[in-house]
Amino acid sequence: MSGYAAVFTLLAEMRASFGFSETAIGAIAGSAFLAGFLAQLLLSRRADLGQGGLMMRFGLVASIVGAAWMCVAESFFGWLMARMLLGFGAGAVRPAMRRLAFVVEPGRAGEMLGKLAAWDMVGFLIGPIMASILLEVGGLRLPFIVLTVMLILVFPFVARVEVPGSTEPMKNPMRTLIRRPEMQACLALGAAFYLAIGVFDAIWALFVTDLGAGPIYIGITMSLFTLPMIFVAPLAGRWVANRHLLHTLMMTLGLAGLMIVSYGFIGSLTWILIPMLVHAVVDAVSMPASQLAVGTASGESAIAAGQGLFGATGLIIAAISSVGGGYVYQEWGMTVVWPMVTLLMAVCLAFAYLRGKHGEWQVKGEPAPE
Repeated sequence: MSGYAAVFTLLAEMRASFGFSETAIGAIAGSAFLAGFLAQLLLSRRADLGQGGLMMRFGLVASIVGAAWMCVAESFFGWLMARMLLGFGAGAVRPAMRRLAFVVEPGRAGEMLGKLAAWDMVGFLIGPIMASILLEVGGLRLPFIVLTVMLILVFPFVARVEVPGSTEPMKNPMRTLIRRPEMQACLALGAAFYLAIGVFDAIWALFVTDLGAGPIYIGITMSLFTLPMIFVAPLAGRWVANRHLLHTLMMTLGLAGLMIVSYGFIGSLTWILIPMLVHAVVDAVSMPASQLAVGTASGESAIAAGQGLFGATGLIIAAISSVGGGYVYQEWGMTVVWPMVTLLMAVCLAFAYLRGKHGEWQVKGEPAPE
């Protein structure tokens, strides 16, 4: 995740150094999401077949090759392919990691998923800072050299890891899962979550700048938004494992929607921090809860396939909402874009409730909620 986020910090320098157009820069930035989408959709079921350890090693090698390519890339094609390898590697690793979190200690799956989310956010925070410092010290190539070394150092930790597969893996898991009402509900909940994330990432800096904020304020608010994920998500993952997951997600995502709509009506940079922090905390609960719900809806035979389907859907929703949110904000401004996001989230939540209200939403092996 550090490498994933670091690249965004260096896009402007890449444009200045190589003369790439804004369209080319956008393609380089977005190619990782497309590659991650394909990896999760095409490879995730392999972890359910007992090949999760191989997936993790393959994903890490792909990331190492991508990072090393960035150390020498000169052309648009070279940067594009390197970025895609980095994204494809991350997409291959994640479903296998999440299956591992479920099957090694099933009773602590929520806590483990929360810790994974927390470490993702640690990388997201460290990556841009590290990239900025290394850029100043040694130029554009140094951040990618350090990233390559970091990935190589990680490899021994996963060299011998094996992810237990299912004794009875599901046939045609993607088609089977997407027909399940509970999985349809999970995908709708994920759509609500990633819809908000996509729009927030795309327009937050523009939005607060238009309210009079400077770069320091933007940086502080982005850090404040990610901090709850680091400290709250592991505790939240443990807590939601004992709750009715559909009801919990309806509550947290509904509260996030209320905070989002309030952004359009608060003109103060001071007061807007309150709904933003509430939004951040409930997102830190929604992240592990949604992944836990997907695992429950998938069943042991298709945990990784379900996580891959959920992750791939989230990437596409985030990409579409980023572009759409930017356009709506440009054309109609803050008083339209934030209520529109909340309305779309409400539609997703209504669909999720209707499809999932009769399903099983309690983690197996955990006590029923009071």
